[in-house]
Amino acid sequence: MTTRTKTTNNALYVATLVLAALAGALLYYIAKRPTPREPLTTSVAERLIRPDSPSLGPADAKVTIVEFFDPECEACRAVEPALMELMQKYNGQVRLVARYFPLHANSTLAAGLIEAAAQDSADKRWRMRDYLFEKQGEWGEKQQPQTNLFLEYAENMGLDRAKAQATMESDAVKELLARDRQDGEAVGVTGTPSFFVNGQPLPELSLTALEGAIKTALED
Repeated sequence: MTTRTKTTNNALYVATLVLAALAGALLYYIAKRPTPREPLTTSVAERLIRPDSPSLGPADAKVTIVEFFDPECEACRAVEPALMELMQKYNGQVRLVARYFPLHANSTLAAGLIEAAAQDSADKRWRMRDYLFEKQGEWGEKQQPQTNLFLEYAENMGLDRAKAQATMESDAVKELLARDRQDGEAVGVTGTPSFFVNGQPLPELSLTALEGAIKTALED
């Protein structure tokens, strides 16, 4: 084996270890980050869901999950597939309400793109959310506005580029995000993703706890 081959193999080995460590840290963060434990008062609980808060699933579902999320949040992206699996597993019994909690440089533009997609159809709202998570590695953790890239995504989704940009940069979107952020802080949200099931915060942020809360709510 040549010296160059050895060096390349060593670099690949180190890169693999780094990626494994990052993945482990992310899963630990998802599983262990504490969430509010105190029951919510009625007045505060009303801030969990606004009349215009978008939802997925039947309005009369026995279980309502409220998620405060950030499209640029790596933990939100990591938990999304399992969250959607739970929605499928308990299809018709669970409603998911999405609230924004922006924490990153391009969060507002990304949320604006989701809102632009929603103007075409409710289905496109959720497709764009999924698409942004899928493409997060391209635009996430950038300090410069990723407007042009987001407009490419808009076109890929069949949206009008000019209308999408107008929505992304609109005061209406900024006001929506500010309101959602304020509501989140009022109910004790400090990071994303944060989940509430039938008005109660999860005792810990983990998929096991989320499904356990769903089962308990269905049994009540």
